[in-house]
Amino acid sequence: MSQFPLPTPLKGPAFGSYAPDEVSWLLKDLSHMALEAPTAERERAIQSGAANYAESLPVEYSPSTEYQALYTEAVGRSAVRIATAVGVVTELALSARGHQPVLVSLARAGTPIGILMRRWAQQVHGLDLPHFTMSIVRGVGLDQTALRHLGAHFDPARILFVDGWTGKGAIAGELSSALDKFAASDGVRFPADLAVLADPGHCVSMFGTREDYLIPSACLNSTVSGLVSRTVFNTDHIDPHDFHGAKFYAELAPSDVSNDFLNAISAHYGNVRAAVAQRVAKHRAAAPAPTWTGWKAVERISTEYGINNVNLVKPGVGETTRVLLRRVPWRVLVNPAARADVAHVLLLAEQRGVPVEEVADLPYSCVGLIHPQFDKSAVGADGKAVHNA
Repeated sequence: MSQFPLPTPLKGPAFGSYAPDEVSWLLKDLSHMALEAPTAERERAIQSGAANYAESLPVEYSPSTEYQALYTEAVGRSAVRIATAVGVVTELALSARGHQPVLVSLARAGTPIGILMRRWAQQVHGLDLPHFTMSIVRGVGLDQTALRHLGAHFDPARILFVDGWTGKGAIAGELSSALDKFAASDGVRFPADLAVLADPGHCVSMFGTREDYLIPSACLNSTVSGLVSRTVFNTDHIDPHDFHGAKFYAELAPSDVSNDFLNAISAHYGNVRAAVAQRVAKHRAAAPAPTWTGWKAVERISTEYGINNVNLVKPGVGETTRVLLRRVPWRVLVNPAARADVAHVLLLAEQRGVPVEEVADLPYSCVGLIHPQFDKSAVGADGKAVHNA
């Protein structure tokens, strides 16, 4: 373990809009810093290799009134099935950790899911589970200081990492390799299994559903995530013994729906207990294993569209939404059978002028393609990416 003193976790209301007993943030408060950069500028730096995506923050896209209405409608339409999926993954989590899990959400998509899992354990089983949120960055790994904090306070065998959904499985792979690295450096081994609400990529064994439907918390940015930004790993601001950083957008409080979202889902817990029990029994009987079908689909799409970079192919409703909200989108592929579940994606694509292409055999509801370059010569007459020498 580190010989340096460990930083203190952050809690609401000083940081974030979630109640202090619902989550502790293993993050450094960077709220006072100007870290946002224009989307195209960030994309150019990321794709050129000049910067990691976590060195800066996107300027958060402000949804229109029409889009906000779509979000509200999505919460009402999907609340019951999300509550059911929360129940299923929580029951599996409790069994996997002897009814004593320490929930550790991967910021930021995992945070509302971790809170919902904690509420299920509390309402259904009377358990008061510890819940933390920490940072994981593709290409950097898990926050090592946060892992040291967890190892200093809990039996590592109790730790269970939580995320919102899988796309192609990059985070599941990043998690496993980061934990191997930490075991080698610090001599502490955390379990590498990952619990997610939705696993459309077939990348994990502990999930609430494998359907690729809209999780409304993917629709918005900080205003459905406790008013907290995505995490930042920038060595200009993060010392070696700091937690990774994030910002608290307290000024966005009038638009905050974070707790409304949690309440809308947890209000259905009592009604779905029978359905949850049935699904858990089926899950255990089937013992589903990862098949990584999502990764295979991404590789195929990357090749077919001439992108040849799987990092620019973002599969699933949640990832496609992120592309449209935070990145420079090139086009959106949609399974025509899933149009009802991707109404917000279609609206965002229309508002941003992004072409939508229907693909009947798509294994996801939709896939977002990030623009591979930034000038008009980037796309040839055949509609594929052109890579200039």
